[in-house]
Amino acid sequence: MWFKNLSIFRLTEEFTLTPVELEEKLSQIAFRPCGQHEEATFGWTSPLGKSGQQLVHAANGFMMICVKKEEKVLPAAVVNEMLQEKILEAEDQQGRKLAKKERAAVKDELIFELLPRAFTFSNKTYAYIDPNGGWIVVDAASVKKAEDLLSLLRKCLGSLPAIPLNTVDKPVAVMTDWLINNQPPVDITIEDECELRAPEEEGGIIRCKRHDLSLPEIKNHLDTGKEVIKLAVSWADRLAFIIDENLAVKRLKFLDLIQDQVTDTETSGEAEQFDVDFSIMSLELANFLPRLVELFGGENKA
Repeated sequence: MWFKNLSIFRLTEEFTLTPVELEEKLSQIAFRPCGQHEEATFGWTSPLGKSGQQLVHAANGFMMICVKKEEKVLPAAVVNEMLQEKILEAEDQQGRKLAKKERAAVKDELIFELLPRAFTFSNKTYAYIDPNGGWIVVDAASVKKAEDLLSLLRKCLGSLPAIPLNTVDKPVAVMTDWLINNQPPVDITIEDECELRAPEEEGGIIRCKRHDLSLPEIKNHLDTGKEVIKLAVSWADRLAFIIDENLAVKRLKFLDLIQDQVTDTETSGEAEQFDVDFSIMSLELANFLPRLVELFGGENKA
């Protein structure tokens, strides 16, 4: 359950729904498995998995939600091979070449025929709402996954005034300054990974991993105009992560100071452990997010 990525959205209006009210809204599009001829389904499921049935898990004023997507798998190579056979068969029967629309119709019929026998796979995306702080945080490494979750939430609620986090100072400029001067804020430690890009369109990219970023060779790249678009850092010995040019947090790790809190808390059962983990994680991120905003010059509310 511990989030590994943070796609951060600012609520531009007060979120007033209670957990019970939110549960009722989400139940309109609860997850269900694919039907025989459906290629995919997408809906809300319990964040606790088999340990719970509620679609909203609330703790300390935070609300965890989870969306599940199930898709049928039809290997492209298999579909194409069978499609060519069916097209050739139809052309032999009719004594002519099939038109483009006819080929498309044959493909649609084939997929309809194959879907009931296809394998399925599923994935889940977690998010939590922080009404007091005014945040929605999605555990998604890709923009699309985060936007898909928000779109479904918006569909259930009717509207959702949430926008991606935007700061006054551009992350690229701030991170480049940290690295070129080797003087990050006191609570930020630069780790051993970065990605540099030349500012011109389609500029070259240099990726450094397990590398001392204070070495002259890194500074040489920066002196020639390259900018930092990803940087591995740790915050206050509590969190370690990579921050990118869009203020997305990736490969998030909760360090020993946080993990010790979990170890020191006795639990009985998966549901209780989930509750403890969520409480500790959400409270930690509630402290971190305002500091993240501050590091990049405050919020741009224009």
